[in-house]
Amino acid sequence: MAESAVPSFPLSVPASVPASPSALRRAILHHLRRMGPSAPDAIAAALGSSRSGIAQQLRALDSAGLVARTAVRHGVGRPRHLYDVTPDAQDLFPTNYDGLATGLMAAILEIGGDSLLEDVFAARRRQAEVRLRERIDEALPADAPIAHRVRELARLQDELGYLSEAVFDDGEIRLLEHNCAVFDVARTNAAACSAELELFRSVLGADVVRERHIAAGDRCCEYRVTPRPAG
Repeated sequence: MAESAVPSFPLSVPASVPASPSALRRAILHHLRRMGPSAPDAIAAALGSSRSGIAQQLRALDSAGLVARTAVRHGVGRPRHLYDVTPDAQDLFPTNYDGLATGLMAAILEIGGDSLLEDVFAARRRQAEVRLRERIDEALPADAPIAHRVRELARLQDELGYLSEAVFDDGEIRLLEHNCAVFDVARTNAAACSAELELFRSVLGADVVRERHIAAGDRCCEYRVTPRPAG
């Protein structure tokens, strides 16, 4: 990561003065998250850094929209400026979405068994189908060739973190996903992958066969797409 970039993760409390600007920005965000609105002097004292160094990194974080400054007046004189994290900074802090999803799946199984879990994934598939159809219809004409639809589907799946690509080789059409964005759920619940397969068949209006599967230990999920006969 370049020194001028805004840090992503992890955010940790430094034992001494951070060694780099990116580490100092991480430490500032962590401090503000824990302590709330703080003045540059207080941040500098807490992190064992210089006020000028803190002020410089606060300006960078402010420009990136990750901290906001408010002015607080105390009697006469210049106002005191306090900084705090913005909602946009939330994505930089640790999350446990995989744990939440896995826990929810376990709860659904406990309440309603496999049939309820399958119903949940079917509902999720229908929602995803509406979204994907809208996006594809916006990007392509109704009579677009299947290869164009596969390419657009790959682009949309890539936006969701699947590292997707469309591959065309010797007349064959394949959709590859080099990452499983819901791996912790998929490896324990076959319903997730079954729903994705049905989603692709429906959105593309084609026969889709999964030939490789990340949840089964393969390096990617690979789908062979075959146009259905007209009529």
